[in-house]
Amino acid sequence: MSTTVAAAPWTATEATTTRHGHFWVPGERVTGADGAVRQKGPMFVAWEAPATDTGRLPVVLVHGGGGQGTDWLGTPDGRPGWAAGFVAAGHPTLVVDRPGHGRSAAHPDLMGAPGPQFDYATCAFLFHPDRPDHTRWPLDPDDEAAEDRLLASAGYLPADLAASERMDADRLADLLDRIGPAVVVTHSAGGPCGWLLADRRPELVAALVAVEPIGPAFAEFPGIGRLDWGLAAAPLTYDPPRASAEEAAAADPSTLRIPALADLPVALVTAEASMFTDFAPAVEQSLRVAGAAVDRLHLPEFGVTGNGHALTYESNSDETRAVVQQWIDGVVGTRETS
Repeated sequence: MSTTVAAAPWTATEATTTRHGHFWVPGERVTGADGAVRQKGPMFVAWEAPATDTGRLPVVLVHGGGGQGTDWLGTPDGRPGWAAGFVAAGHPTLVVDRPGHGRSAAHPDLMGAPGPQFDYATCAFLFHPDRPDHTRWPLDPDDEAAEDRLLASAGYLPADLAASERMDADRLADLLDRIGPAVVVTHSAGGPCGWLLADRRPELVAALVAVEPIGPAFAEFPGIGRLDWGLAAAPLTYDPPRASAEEAAAADPSTLRIPALADLPVALVTAEASMFTDFAPAVEQSLRVAGAAVDRLHLPEFGVTGNGHALTYESNSDETRAVVQQWIDGVVGTRETS
């Protein structure tokens, strides 16, 4: 009996010459009830860079909720992902697994209770809804085996959204302390990591690209949590200061200025066929009030149509990334090389 063997993925992948590696951003030492000392919430970082220094700033890629760093490495149909595109454009590119996701350990005794595991119905609802304007999904919706491969990488968010976001931002701040100024690209539920990171290290965030970030301010997400502090569940530093989440929520929205975001270049990227586009104007307004220099990159306005929430790995992912690359090229110069 003969067996049909699928072509190996590397046979259709172009050969490149780059430098690559990985490292860890450690977490805190904590002492358990048994007296043992363990590490809480380390963050795995994989990196790839051009073979020669181009002088371009590093790009840090932060995945969304229930995802992991592999979301940026390739598409569901086997093409190179956004990470490869940024490397090809000359950027050292770092892909993180947020604490509690992917290769970053997530024992509940240290990380807290897990939220719901990402499921097939939620995947369909978010990533390939049945709507006529969504034409770029790279998989056949009736191909169950393909859907299985897609969901294999999915995980969950910790039940305590605020604690998770604080840890994400702390680890990302430690990462920028190590590598220096960078462009930070977030997706979906990873969006608050960008605002919180800029709040911690305004001098090291050269620009933020928020791809379909969660919002609007103070929104409630069933099964995930609430953005208690505005565009984040974790505390943000306002001027004038807000002593609590309740005080921030009760404040006049036009007064919620965040000094660390003042004049920070922010690209707010939205797609034609995504529900996230509906509340993007409110997110944009919150960022403008905070002080950020926001550019709304609505893909149809750049001739890129048919995309949904997963625009980073849909069938025209090179086109969606090109819009972002053009924006980065326009707002961020090269660093001086030695």
